[in-house]
Amino acid sequence: MTQHPIGFDSYDSMEGIAAIETSEPPPRFESWPGAKLIHAVYPGLLVAGTIALASTWLAQHYTAPVMLFALLFGMAFHFLHESGRCVAGIEFASRSVLRAGVALLGVRITLGQIATLGVVPVATVVVGVATTILFGLLLARRLDLPPMFGVLSGGAVAICGASAALAIASVLPRNENSERDTILTVVSVTALSTLAMILYPVFATSIGLDHKHAGVFIGGTIHDVAQVVGAGYMISPETGDIATYVKLLRVAMLLPVVFVISLMSARSGGERSRPSLPLFLVGFALLVLANSFGLLPRVAIDFANDVSRWCLVAAIAALGMKTSFKDLFAAGLRPVGLMVAETVWIGALVLVSVKTIM
Repeated sequence: MTQHPIGFDSYDSMEGIAAIETSEPPPRFESWPGAKLIHAVYPGLLVAGTIALASTWLAQHYTAPVMLFALLFGMAFHFLHESGRCVAGIEFASRSVLRAGVALLGVRITLGQIATLGVVPVATVVVGVATTILFGLLLARRLDLPPMFGVLSGGAVAICGASAALAIASVLPRNENSERDTILTVVSVTALSTLAMILYPVFATSIGLDHKHAGVFIGGTIHDVAQVVGAGYMISPETGDIATYVKLLRVAMLLPVVFVISLMSARSGGERSRPSLPLFLVGFALLVLANSFGLLPRVAIDFANDVSRWCLVAAIAALGMKTSFKDLFAAGLRPVGLMVAETVWIGALVLVSVKTIM
């Protein structure tokens, strides 16, 4: 049994924020490809997968956000990340498994879906995403919060909730509060998205939006994909279809946004020594293109969607295990207030576009 201190670099997908204990694989497995990596990570991966399974079961039976269950259960097992055999697998799940899940999101999108929306909805989404991230950055500075938290939270609100938060966090410079900020963003954006799913359909119909305009409003404002689908189909099938396409356009914005943030992190002295395009974004783009040209059969798309969902839930569980309740509460209310303000910003911007331009 050996211990790897902070700066663990035996496997490039581990962050090394805690002491990682590893042991050599049994002799009969040493010659297998990746035997050392598999032996190092499987205990932590098994725990993250078990939490993901339990969270999914509870979410299906109690109609609650699966990400929230995974976070809370993960945080309850924070002690597993302090030392021991599970640390390596938890680190692996929070990075490599996460990036695999984000890359597989590309199968949800086609260029044809984006083209059917028209120019104004596309422009509204692009402006909404860009200005919400900029608004989060500027307001974070005014609230004396780290600027990168404004980028992280603004991206989560503007693009696709928890999935965007995880993707953006993976390319931001690392610091002692990185995991706490990511967890806080995921918890807040999930809660706000659930609240919006309940309130926005009532609001959209009460101000007289027709099915098309209501679809653009809901798809352009609610944070998570599942809540967009739920809210849209509460109004009508047409509204649900349009809301889903608009939301998928926002998901497609994940590629350029994360790439730009990655470049900015490199130039500002982040963890990357030189600008590079993360491989998971390359995978995301290739899957979008493959799906757009009809190269993926329906069974492959469904399978990739399922794998993506499981990867993201397991990654959330791993992030939960890396964060303590004490650290989370120490952040205070200002970060939550920032995300509420970002939600109001993108909601107001899309509503103005729907009412005055479309």
